Amino acid sequence: MLIMDKDNRSGQFMKAIELVTKATEDDKGGKYQEALRSYEQAVEYFLHAIKYEAQGEKQKETIRSKCITYLDRAEQIKKYLKDAKDNKKPVKEDNKGDESDDDDKKKLQDKLSGAIVMERPNIKWSDIAGLEIAKEALKEAVIMPIKFPQLFTGTRKPWKGILLFGPPGTGKSYIAKAVATEASNSTFFSVSSSDLMSKWLGESEKLVKQLFTLAREHKPSIIFIDEVDSLCSARSDSESESARRIKTEFMVQMQGVGVDNDNILVLGATNIPWALDAAIRRRFEKRIYIPLPDFHGRFEMFRLNVEKNQHTLTEQDYRYLAERTEGYSGHDISMVIKDALMQPVRKVQTATHFKKVSAPSHKDPTILDHNMWTPCSPGDPQAKEMSWLDLEGDSLAVPPLTLKDVEKSLSTTKPTVNAADLEKLEKFKNDFGQEG
Repeated sequence: MLIMDKDNRSGQFMKAIELVTKATEDDKGGKYQEALRSYEQAVEYFLHAIKYEAQGEKQKETIRSKCITYLDRAEQIKKYLKDAKDNKKPVKEDNKGDESDDDDKKKLQDKLSGAIVMERPNIKWSDIAGLEIAKEALKEAVIMPIKFPQLFTGTRKPWKGILLFGPPGTGKSYIAKAVATEASNSTFFSVSSSDLMSKWLGESEKLVKQLFTLAREHKPSIIFIDEVDSLCSARSDSESESARRIKTEFMVQMQGVGVDNDNILVLGATNIPWALDAAIRRRFEKRIYIPLPDFHGRFEMFRLNVEKNQHTLTEQDYRYLAERTEGYSGHDISMVIKDALMQPVRKVQTATHFKKVSAPSHKDPTILDHNMWTPCSPGDPQAKEMSWLDLEGDSLAVPPLTLKDVEKSLSTTKPTVNAADLEKLEKFKNDFGQEG
């Protein structure tokens, strides 16, 4: 059944929704004559609305698709009523019939396949600077049970749910991908909360259920849900019935009552762990704090990112930059470096003079080309007045990244994490989590 944003609801849609709701209830209650009438009237209202009201083509197509479903059900009811009238044995009408279930399952799997990234990332532990405690906890929870299953028998069981929480930009998603890489024979399901939300009533719960079904079919598997707080926020009296059912289904699936959840790990990430429902929080048995990088982490981040490019920075420069960036997240530092790497490009754009230098050829880096040009000051003895537009494409020698370039970018890039959020995260860590 279609649920639309309140601001976009029209009288036509509201009437159609009411009729479909009634039709569904009558259908389940065995009032087939009333259900048939309501289904047909609902379709008329839906089609009238998309004909005369402004709607996106994608939304119109979705509505048409649901209308076909309603009409199909109406035809089934007509056949059922006719067979009953003729005293014939009724055909199988239940919406939960095997064929209908199979079709429904296939549709949900198709929808999930477009949202879920079943991937094998190529990120190693060594690519992550710092976070040693978090790495060790995840190795214990994921890598060891897969590699040495004999260690986890009897009452010694691996963790079923792990929550990574911390400020934005500290690498929670990145470390989750490293887990997937290192757990080499596992399937990694990467899905965001929005992928599991649907405008159709009842479909979100089915998507959650189907996600776990897929994970069981491909185990050992890791389900990574980013921004899990938007899916599992604390329950309240004002929330919708639909949101409450989604949380209930998620908890049931994580608990694994009546199903085999062995070798399935749910890995959640959030910046606001205090917003999680208490029952959901309990199901994440291990809660690991991913803090802002310390001095060593910042040093490694600068080194790892800068070393991939031509530069003149030294180890002492990295130490100096690490000292200057206390309070910066990993993402903040990556933005500093990204902007700094554009400084040589800006030098080329604004240069009024260039000089010839010897530099590795673009075609073959093992050969020195003595006819390359690089920006220089007008006072340089070899300077020639020209602009980058006068150069051939392969004759430019890219200026190396310098400490001055990074400092210039650092002066315009400020940390994005505020003290109030850090205080809340520290309190949550002390109450419910552990250091990462």
